[in-house]
Amino acid sequence: MILTTEDTKHFDSYLEAAKKAHPEMDIAKRLGITERTLRRWKSGDVVAPQLAIEELQRLLNFGPIHTGTGDFKFIDLFAGVGGIRVAFESIGGECVFTSEWDDYAQKTYAANFPGGHAINGDITQIDEEDIPDHDVLLGGFPCQPFSIAGVSKKNALGRAHGFEDETQGTLFFDVARIIAKKQPRAFLLENVKNLQSHDKGRTFDVIRRTLQDALGYQVFVKVIDGAHFVPQHRERILIVGFRDPVPFDWDSVVLPEKGNRKLGEILHKKSDEPFIELDGDRYYDHKTKKVLDKYTLTDNLWAYLQNYKKKHQEAGNGFGFGMVTAESVTRTLSARYYKDGSEILLSQGSKKNPRRLTPRECARLMGFPDTFKIPVSDTRAYKQFGNSVVVPVMKAVAQAMREHIVLPDKANQNSRTR
Repeated sequence: MILTTEDTKHFDSYLEAAKKAHPEMDIAKRLGITERTLRRWKSGDVVAPQLAIEELQRLLNFGPIHTGTGDFKFIDLFAGVGGIRVAFESIGGECVFTSEWDDYAQKTYAANFPGGHAINGDITQIDEEDIPDHDVLLGGFPCQPFSIAGVSKKNALGRAHGFEDETQGTLFFDVARIIAKKQPRAFLLENVKNLQSHDKGRTFDVIRRTLQDALGYQVFVKVIDGAHFVPQHRERILIVGFRDPVPFDWDSVVLPEKGNRKLGEILHKKSDEPFIELDGDRYYDHKTKKVLDKYTLTDNLWAYLQNYKKKHQEAGNGFGFGMVTAESVTRTLSARYYKDGSEILLSQGSKKNPRRLTPRECARLMGFPDTFKIPVSDTRAYKQFGNSVVVPVMKAVAQAMREHIVLPDKANQNSRTR
């Protein structure tokens, strides 16, 4: 995406602000370019990419809405690589605590959110007393079956912490115990669509009753498809809760018409337009204007996938690979994409085997900006983005929640400083 004239004005102002705090050499290094390129962007000889503004915003520690400290504080549980954090920082939030158990996800998270607090590991080993006070709890917790409760539903709901009887031993229990102790103004939980039918509906029933009846929160639930924002069908359940009664309505979440975004928008560029990718030639050779050959399926793997699909078609099953083009909306990207890429194979014509998406294209498919750093191997990156959230979906929900989580006096105070 190339900057418009208006964007260029912002780029100039951000660059001047950055130069007050950082040497031009350091700014260029942060952007992954030479000082000469930076000067050419400034002079207008070469048009800077949109991602340049985003990276300067990150360098200056502010986004398009807020500056300085946040309008509200939030914690990021089961954080992955920080997709939900990106969304809530974009509406003025300040992250004060992070928990993520996977070492490689921690590496990616740390590369993209440097400074501030340390990343905590296993949330089950962290006492809720040690978690900072916060206004909003965020978390994409794993889905687990619950054990049969040892007490009746009536007794469980009648006690202040009755949720312990039904949720102990699951990761949702850790969400519940933190909410019970810290009483945040709101929460946003994310999970796979089939959470509602998991364990014959009992899992979701326990979750809803815990949040509403045991913890006393007003709960709103909706399944949203990422295809409203990105060229990928990815349905996820979102559970929004508020401690105090608020007039939240899912209709306030602005969802563009689904399916308008096409895969071609997120593919590596082949034209001569002045577009700079900060990954260098890691995934795409800018001289030959080709994605690296390693992403094209080998003859053996391509033959295996075709035979696998044929076998299941003959058996009347729908299993097989998903072939896509630049005009497609893809299937759901999964954490197993690194194995064979079968759910999203990009056609390269009849004379060449299809290819996987590159990790950068997967990041874009999830709505991450190109400024998002990928410091891990391809295998780890595929797993991380396959497990992540569609960032623009989270931003839309965050924006709808904002008026119910930011105190009026805080919002007015911060608006005077913008």
